[in-house]
Amino acid sequence: MTLKERLLSAAVVAEDKFDRLKERLFSRLDAGKPYQIIYYRGFGSPSAVWVKGRVLRQRDLPTPSDRDTFWHNLLATYQRFESDEVPRVTVRIEAFGQSHTTVSDEEGYFEFTINPPNDLPLGRVWFPIRYSLDGITQPGTGEPVEKNGHLMISPPFSQFGVISDIDDTVLQTDATSLLQSARLTFLGNAYTRLPFAGVAAFYRALQSGPVTTLFNPIYFVSSSPWNLYDLLVDFFRIQGVPKGPILLRDIGLTPTQFIKSSHFEHKLGMIRKVLDVNPQLPFVLLGDSGQHDPEIYAQVLRENPGRILAIYIRDVSEDRRDESVRELIQTAATFNVPMLLVPDTLAAAEHAAASGLIDPDTLPEIRADRRADKTGEMV
Repeated sequence: MTLKERLLSAAVVAEDKFDRLKERLFSRLDAGKPYQIIYYRGFGSPSAVWVKGRVLRQRDLPTPSDRDTFWHNLLATYQRFESDEVPRVTVRIEAFGQSHTTVSDEEGYFEFTINPPNDLPLGRVWFPIRYSLDGITQPGTGEPVEKNGHLMISPPFSQFGVISDIDDTVLQTDATSLLQSARLTFLGNAYTRLPFAGVAAFYRALQSGPVTTLFNPIYFVSSSPWNLYDLLVDFFRIQGVPKGPILLRDIGLTPTQFIKSSHFEHKLGMIRKVLDVNPQLPFVLLGDSGQHDPEIYAQVLRENPGRILAIYIRDVSEDRRDESVRELIQTAATFNVPMLLVPDTLAAAEHAAASGLIDPDTLPEIRADRRADKTGEMV
């Protein structure tokens, strides 16, 4: 066994012992703390739906406000990451008139794949789902522990799906600068974070497609931790970005890795999952040049010839990085797929309009949205 393997093994054992000690300690100290089911938007097609969530002991996080102080934001961030997970409890999932059960893992996470019925109503996209804990009630009140949510099923009339990165693609994070990214993550909230100019209008146009009666599903994939899920949901709502599943990462130890999956492995795995449950759909991919989106998307293209319509890469990196991206652009061209390194949202939107992916009549709105966003950007 190598030194790295020994260190990983020791770290995993230590984390497991700490988690069990913490579980016993908090079961006594936090006996009055309410249970909470965090659900992440499920997604799928008429053939399969994937759902995921987490069980915690914590009170609801405070609702963000544009008047929140530095200290309010810092406290909310602390509450997101200092979560008391509830392992090994039975979670009941009710959807489409069916009832299923699964068990939360050591970090409180649970996931399940549902096979929906064949008689889904045509034209419907969002479907209700209910989560509950079997044999557990809220301390003090004795009420059942329940959570209502929604899952998305891409309808048969969708023209294509959209898979988008978040950091430095939709949301300004400066992910290439660790200090700046940390400052925005830990000290800001959904109101203080800024979108890239024109993104909301462009994504609405992609969702509508060239014919406004369509509904093209949008999936957001990021390597940010699941702890930031509520912040991103609020951010998209505030900025008018279309609603869709948000797929983040569980950061923790495994017997072979210090982090359960690398940035590359996580995003590629989630994109594969999206494509697998939507075998009928081609996709448009959006990302940025700051990290590995071009490489990940090139791999997706190799694995799925004929299913990728276009790839848009926001240029947020230095010139030496652009050379690597241009090589991948040439690779995409061998598959007859346009991969564009674009300076801004409008450049991507203009190409999408010319390619029949969006209605050209939406370009004025995207330009107006771009101007409005730019007036609000920090300098």
